[in-house]
Amino acid sequence: MKGIILTCDRYRAVTDHMIFKYDQLWPDHPFLFRIPFQDLAGTPSDRREYVKTPSEIRATALQLIADLDDEEWVYWCVDDKYPIELVLPKIRTFLANIRDLPEASGLLFCRCKALLRRPDETLFPGEQQNSFGDIFLERRGWNQIWIHQLLRVKVLRYLFSKMPTTIASAKLMDHLKDEIPKPPDLRLYVTKDNFAVFGESTHKGTINQNCYDSIVTTNIELPAWFQRPNGKCVINGKL
Repeated sequence: MKGIILTCDRYRAVTDHMIFKYDQLWPDHPFLFRIPFQDLAGTPSDRREYVKTPSEIRATALQLIADLDDEEWVYWCVDDKYPIELVLPKIRTFLANIRDLPEASGLLFCRCKALLRRPDETLFPGEQQNSFGDIFLERRGWNQIWIHQLLRVKVLRYLFSKMPTTIASAKLMDHLKDEIPKPPDLRLYVTKDNFAVFGESTHKGTINQNCYDSIVTTNIELPAWFQRPNGKCVINGKL
């Protein structure tokens, strides 16, 4: 399965860290990470491929999926998140049985923030259940679209095709997404229970303390602009 990473050359260290954490926590994961680059190409492997893209965020995202069919399932993994804890038995089941939800266009297994705190605003009423007894809730809009999740390609293609051609900063995408109505046929689900914990890597171009502390335990070299953490610790989800 393609792992679609939204990133750029400047953030290669946090991209490498995110992939390192998947390799560490989920050694037999099924993802071939598709990494965009502008000038900083990498060495392809059975788990990494590098795609030359423009520098603009919208163009990068659309280029990464340009050769993929709308109905194909991919793993959407923005480099500003990285896994800390994964309940692998459950996540493997979701991945293997994603077609048990034939009408679904997305499945998130980290229920946190507004999806947990404000269900009346962010979720439709009602529940669905698979053959294993797992319960799924349908999301009303784009809430938590930046957390790692399973998506059909058409979700990414629609969302980014509606974004402005030029986006001044990645942070603005959180506001921009809320101005884009989600079509009713793009049905996005979240598990009722939480099965993953993700850390946030950066904040406004600076590296978060939790990400810095994790990276310095590896052999990943931090560039000069990420050598002073901002003191923030941002964690999504709780098991």
